[in-house]
Amino acid sequence: MVQEWALTTQVAVRQVFLTSGRSRKLKLGSQTVELRHAPPWQLLYPRQAAGEVIRSLAWVGPSGSEAALSQPKRKLPASELQAVANARAKLPTWLAKQVSTLVTNA
Repeated sequence: MVQEWALTTQVAVRQVFLTSGRSRKLKLGSQTVELRHAPPWQLLYPRQAAGEVIRSLAWVGPSGSEAALSQPKRKLPASELQAVANARAKLPTWLAKQVSTLVTNA
């Protein structure tokens, strides 16, 4: 997981993994791991910075995504920003509009 440009300094208390399967919780020893169903667009670019950007912007939502875009613009290489922009057709409309600014205002 690439987090060098993180939108937040919060530390996860529990592990949540996105899946294309059904949501469920698994007990592994003393720890509970949550598998949460996600739409296909949130599963784009696994283990890549571009995917982390997409999921982070989805997490902050429409009202916070515009402000949040300034961090990846400053900290990620152009190739990762272009990968996020290339995913626009698969993203919800509100997110695709925000992501378009990665390449148009670069």
